Amino acid sequence: MSAVGSEMGDFQLSRDALGRLVFIGGDGAVHEGITPVRAFPIGAPDEGLSLVSTEGRELAWVPRLSGLSPAIRALLEEELASREFTPEIKHLLKVSTFSTPSTWDVETDRGPTQLVLKGEEDIRRLPGSHAALLITSGHGIVFKVPNLLALDRHSKRLLERFL
Repeated sequence: MSAVGSEMGDFQLSRDALGRLVFIGGDGAVHEGITPVRAFPIGAPDEGLSLVSTEGRELAWVPRLSGLSPAIRALLEEELASREFTPEIKHLLKVSTFSTPSTWDVETDRGPTQLVLKGEEDIRRLPGSHAALLITSGHGIVFKVPNLLALDRHSKRLLERFL
């Protein structure tokens, strides 16, 4: 188990032999299997992170990931990446109909898939960006379009029918 201190100096973070995160507080209390939880995972992923015990108690609040040492930040980002699932849509291949509900065939950063769009209200623009979108499928999976302007012409044409 290797410990890495934060720049804030009030806790240490490491992995145990099973790969779980271990938190050691400023008071020396050890908590195994802690979970990092982003306050704003999509709108401000670098701001606001809570380190939560297995009992659901907040052990520490991290205002900004960038304020941590590179080693602690790497541990937390690795753990967050294993838990967060927001595939990015790279291409819209086809849609079944231009009214809702409609079935979309898309290519994501995780491979091809189908999603069902129940209504136009399931497409939302990200705050602070006119080109980033979140699309919620009928199954509740959130897909991200990081930059509408970067999509190919065919994908833009299909998507514009729903915006």
